[in-house]
Amino acid sequence: MALTKDHILDALRGVMHPSGEDLVARGCVINIAVCDDQASVRVCMTQGEPNTPQPEKAQLTRMGSVIDATVRGAASEQGIANLQLITEFVDHGGNVVMRLSGGKVTTPESKRPEQDTPQNKDATGVPGVKHIIAVGAGKGGVGKSTVAVNLAVGLARKGHAVGLLDGDIYGPSLPTMMGLDAMEQQVLEGALQPFYVHGVKCITMGKLVDTDKPLIWRGPMAHGAFNQLVERTQWGELDYLIIDLPPGTGDVPLTLAQSVQLAGAVVVCTPQKVAQDDAVRASGMFESLGVEVLGVVENMSFFIGDDGKEYDIFGRGGAQTMAQKLGHPFLGAVPINMALRSNGDSGRPSDNFDPKTAGGEALPKALESMVDQFEAQVTLAQMGKGASKPTLSIS
Repeated sequence: MALTKDHILDALRGVMHPSGEDLVARGCVINIAVCDDQASVRVCMTQGEPNTPQPEKAQLTRMGSVIDATVRGAASEQGIANLQLITEFVDHGGNVVMRLSGGKVTTPESKRPEQDTPQNKDATGVPGVKHIIAVGAGKGGVGKSTVAVNLAVGLARKGHAVGLLDGDIYGPSLPTMMGLDAMEQQVLEGALQPFYVHGVKCITMGKLVDTDKPLIWRGPMAHGAFNQLVERTQWGELDYLIIDLPPGTGDVPLTLAQSVQLAGAVVVCTPQKVAQDDAVRASGMFESLGVEVLGVVENMSFFIGDDGKEYDIFGRGGAQTMAQKLGHPFLGAVPINMALRSNGDSGRPSDNFDPKTAGGEALPKALESMVDQFEAQVTLAQMGKGASKPTLSIS
């Protein structure tokens, strides 16, 4: 058995806010992260009441002790006897009011560094799009585009209206991975018409330039091209717009992340230490912009051979441990097999969700779990910002 975020969330429904509602129903639970025998819970006691003063230290300490005991009880039911739990109380700005471990205060009041620099005030949203999500990575070659594509397709398979923007100006992957090679880009009344494949609306610079010529652009040209893709595309009504960012933390991804109002970001990493180091920098980039990191995906977590045997080529679990240390949710581990490579090269990402064409059940289960965890974190993030709140109807 293993402790999950759902176990903790269910347990916290039994912890009452002074208002009489439980913490979850009131929207006070901002974030939950779990990794093996380590967990963290972030709570805003004044959620929905920005002008209400924060509770006194003694009251927060008592509430922290109740949360600690409740979560440990849920962990014990899952066979975890010595849970390492950190509970953070934050204000509406995300500043840490109090941090507790084992129900005891471990640090004085502190401010989350990512809140020092809010996301670019000039950044704008996209009309008709509810959530704009960036998928980034600290370095190339970790499968960032693979994760972005499968996340978009997985969300579409669950009934969401999804768009996918190939923001990797210099190395666009969508023409190959989404099977767009034989299609022509259409422009209607000055607006780019996105391709609709695998249930996803997608647009890519790869269909606007010669594929056999290198794209030699300086930063401002790349920024302008990206803005054109965002602003001139006729997206229509979307639940999610997934943006596949260029790798790294340089000028281009930094500016692209600032140019639109992001609902959050997903960081992709392999289990390798060198990839983790770069992923930490990518996470820091988003945090410095005030963009919430919704979670970390461990891509190429392990290799599944034709014999069905699993091989930990890069050392499974490294990215999950990194996510826990950073206090970010872990969205899941995605394996690699021959089918994933083949489906990506042939532009058939939907086949990754069918065991018959995905080399077995491991890959589809991993991708579906990643999508489920992503949806849960988006919901929690929106609750934390006061944008949504669960309702209870009694009849």
